[in-house]
Amino acid sequence: MPQTTDWADVQVVGIPRALLFYRFGVLWTTFFESIGRTVVVSDPTDKAIADEGDRLSVDECCLASKVFVGHVESLVGRCDAVFVPCYPTSDHRSGFCTKFQSATDMVRNTFRDKLRVISCEVQNARKAKDVRRAFCDMAARMGVTPKDARTAFKAAWDAQRAHDEALASAQERTLRRLVDERRAADAAAVAGDDAVVRPLGILVVAHPYISHDPYLSGAVIDSLEEMGATVVYADAMDHERAYKKSFEFSGTMPWLINRELIGSILLAQDSIDGIVLISAFPCGPDSMTDDAIMRCIQGTPILNLMIDAQSGTAGVETRVESFVDILRFQQKGGYTHE
Repeated sequence: MPQTTDWADVQVVGIPRALLFYRFGVLWTTFFESIGRTVVVSDPTDKAIADEGDRLSVDECCLASKVFVGHVESLVGRCDAVFVPCYPTSDHRSGFCTKFQSATDMVRNTFRDKLRVISCEVQNARKAKDVRRAFCDMAARMGVTPKDARTAFKAAWDAQRAHDEALASAQERTLRRLVDERRAADAAAVAGDDAVVRPLGILVVAHPYISHDPYLSGAVIDSLEEMGATVVYADAMDHERAYKKSFEFSGTMPWLINRELIGSILLAQDSIDGIVLISAFPCGPDSMTDDAIMRCIQGTPILNLMIDAQSGTAGVETRVESFVDILRFQQKGGYTHE
């Protein structure tokens, strides 16, 4: 346990609404609130945040990292310290992109004269004891007793688990509804009802900080929904089931979230009509896994989209609309397969 309490004066903790916030944000906010701190989450991404992140970042950073830096900048003056955890790769099948390992040092150097940083190092995000150790060590530096820290972590872990289970249940209900509606539509068509519209289910496959950030993926999601498609989120499906299922695709893939996304594709493939891959330019892990998905996932049409710092959305919307039109045409028997 750390012997110093150099963070004991931190009463207001800032959390950037970016990157792993969309995966572990409930755990983080619940933990800090449970140890008596006030949490300030940065505002939703907008052009100003994205532009500021781009200005402060080196060109080689991916779009998601630049947006993250913009969110950190937006918290200057609004908190005593910003929380930027480190997620290194300790398990070769449950790791993270290097940006999650270097985020703490990057923020400390970029904002060294403007903002304090508190952090912890989570060795394995899938193991509660590893996460608990990291958060309890951090809490000790904030002057929190070991007992209070353990109590806070249990509340945080349970809250995150409940949140994840609710999201997974929602995706399962949507998939079951698609199957039921498809069967009903097929039965009506056999009975001679030509006016029946067969439901169209689209699995959106993207990191949660892309798929659930309206500024980054809103044009895609809005276009799909405006064209009557039902959207299912791969990142929100049951994480444990998806992780285990992913080994049918690859035994060596090193990135946890990419592994879960691919497992979700395998779990949902029979219930959906198409897949939309969304990546932030130039994401290294996605450049490898998306190519593997395009080559190895057979029988389901796939649209691969790369979003960048350009603010125009017309091209993305056109591609999405064309993809949906093709799927609708295929539903009506426009294509035959041998």
